[in-house]
Order: sequence, then C-alpha cells, then structure tokens
Amino acid sequence: MAPKTIFLIEDDNTMRSLLETLFQLEGYNTYAIEPTSIDDALRLVRKHRPEALLIDVHLKRFSGIDLASAIRNENTIDQPIIIMASGVNLQNECISSGADQFYLKPYMPQQMIDWLKSKLDC
Repeated sequence: MAPKTIFLIEDDNTMRSLLETLFQLEGYNTYAIEPTSIDDALRLVRKHRPEALLIDVHLKRFSGIDLASAIRNENTIDQPIIIMASGVNLQNECISSGADQFYLKPYMPQQMIDWLKSKLDC
C-alpha cells in the first residue's frame, strides 16, 4: 500500500520542517504548500488529493479557519483536517469551520500521530 500524503499548510519554516520530519518518520508522505490565496489552496487540494490536511490558523495571507471552511464547502473534498494554533484556544471556531481536530501549540506530537493513524490507517 502506498504511503498516505499529508498537506502541511504552515508558514513558519521551523514548524513546517519539524512536522515534515515527524510525519516522514511515521511513514507518511508530506507536501508542504504555501498557497498565496484560499483559491490557490483549493486548487492544490483538488489537484493532489492528499489524505489529510494540517493547517495553521495564522497564515500570512489568509486564515486557516477560512481555508477549512472553504474546503468543507467543496462537496468533493472530505479529507480529515487538523487545525493548529498558538496562544489562543480557537477549538470551537476551528471545529465549526469544518476541522475534524484542533491542537493548541505546544501539543504532544504523538497525540496528533495517533489521531491521524486512527483516521488514515483503517
């Protein structure tokens, strides 16, 4: 079976690098994208069809919450979405926007890995 692909939509280079390493060690393919707009992100998700998306709330050009909402409004996109944020617990807003899971930074990486495995490695 081919490895599952996770899109990382994170504009902090250090965090993105850490997440890429973490998921690759677990056997996932990672694809870090830096979309310039929500429309650009939707185009990339449609084109590559990742098995999961990991989105930061605070992106340079748009909100991860707005992106999750736009993804969920696309009736053909149903991949699990994780949103992460630092500083403020935005769990209710993130879940309401269509995220399946929320993590407040700093979080225990194993929790995220376990959750993803439960969704992707069925």
